[in-house]
Amino acid sequence: MHSSLDAGVLVVYVAAVAALGLWLARRSRTAAGFMAASGRLPAWAVGLSLFGTFLSSNTFIGNTGRAFSENWNYFLFTLTLPVAAWIAVRWFVPFYRSGGEISAYHHLERRFGPWARIYTVTCYLLTQVARVGTILLGVAIGMHAVTGWDIAAIVLVTGVVVTLYTLVGGIEAVIWTDVMQSLVLSAGALLVVAVLWFGEPGGSALLADAVAADRFSLGSGAFDFSIASVWVVLLFGLFINLTNFGIDQNYVQRYHTARSLAAAQRSVWLGALIYIPVSALFFLIGSLLAGFYAVHAAELDAIALMAAEAGKSGAEGDFALPHFMARHLPPGVGGLLVAALFAAAMSTIDTSLNSSATITLRDLFRKAGAAGGERGQLRILRAATLFWGVIGTGVALLLIQDERNLLQIWWNLSGVFAGAMLGLFLLGLLARHTGAAAAAGAVVLGVLVIGWMSFSSATWMPDAWRSPLHGLMTTVVGTLTILLSGLALTVLFGRRATD
Repeated sequence: MHSSLDAGVLVVYVAAVAALGLWLARRSRTAAGFMAASGRLPAWAVGLSLFGTFLSSNTFIGNTGRAFSENWNYFLFTLTLPVAAWIAVRWFVPFYRSGGEISAYHHLERRFGPWARIYTVTCYLLTQVARVGTILLGVAIGMHAVTGWDIAAIVLVTGVVVTLYTLVGGIEAVIWTDVMQSLVLSAGALLVVAVLWFGEPGGSALLADAVAADRFSLGSGAFDFSIASVWVVLLFGLFINLTNFGIDQNYVQRYHTARSLAAAQRSVWLGALIYIPVSALFFLIGSLLAGFYAVHAAELDAIALMAAEAGKSGAEGDFALPHFMARHLPPGVGGLLVAALFAAAMSTIDTSLNSSATITLRDLFRKAGAAGGERGQLRILRAATLFWGVIGTGVALLLIQDERNLLQIWWNLSGVFAGAMLGLFLLGLLARHTGAAAAAGAVVLGVLVIGWMSFSSATWMPDAWRSPLHGLMTTVVGTLTILLSGLALTVLFGRRATD
């Protein structure tokens, strides 16, 4: 790092987070406290925690890298948040709060039988493993650029630290550290913009270069679903954000931590609306960095070399911000930015681990009758936190060799599982007469379609069999296949009695 000051800032931050987690451990000595903070948290804290769940190293590195290499096309994803939030506040939050069950998948068993719960739980856990893996990789990329430390070593250490404080502190530690981490990350982004704006060649010159290079383009407006057109990204964003608010345990669990239904609804709006300008801030950083390195073109080779040394030669854009942090920030500021990047990772990983542990208890062990008493449930929750932390860290190590942009990796992985979950959720919510057999048939058809689209880019797939649609359409097509085929099967094979 630049100096001992940088290292000191990072160490102090990590120590503060660990201390907060340990202090809050005294309030997580029951299963209810570990999973839902006993429903005692204010709306603003839950809202900032939801905001922190959206933020991650995928935002810090991925959004910036995408804007640096291309344009603002992927920002359209963020613009779908108000629509998804309105639907969530109107229907999803009251639905879960009135049910009283902390698991997002409990009602699917009542609706369609045990297989539906097991299916959605499996999809959710696979999504969280992918999420933890991509986020750990993102923080490792940034810290490697600034510190020179080995990427695999950073992944391992970060995975251990986050797993341990999540294991000890429960959901309350997750939410309050998310509050702190989201503020640190936002401050870090503003700091980078300030350094770029007031440095050489200056903000106006960088903006002029970005405009001239069409860096602020939102992509093609053509109704072409074979490319990442405006319509493809908007559809993908809407369906993914409906999945987040509607059936993602990370979000559903937070609805139960708020003091009331109204507080939970306010928290959704707060988290969604704050994320929009902050997401734009990271895209702006990418655009400004493109202009900065156009002036300092000799340093582009250094960025390419940094990516190659990390085994990510196909994703040089992901290394633009880390290189800038390492080479162009004054002593101390680099340490704050690394702390912000670390915060971005922790604010999402801790959420994923706590929610995965909750699902393990509520949907797997408890259903099997293996969780007996308060102490037994807490043991399962903590063991599951440790287990999923280890698995997620292992996935991050495997993803080191993937040469795609970090945001693209995460979107592709999450899209596969999101369509599978959202389709069944909407079928259960909207189609009151659809029975278990029709739903199971629809899921089978949906999984086949999702599998076909997911493997369409594989080298072994014959050209005639490849999907003509862009990969981001996987979750859209998968969701609609399950929903529409479920309705069709209900009409063809009869309707069940109304619930």
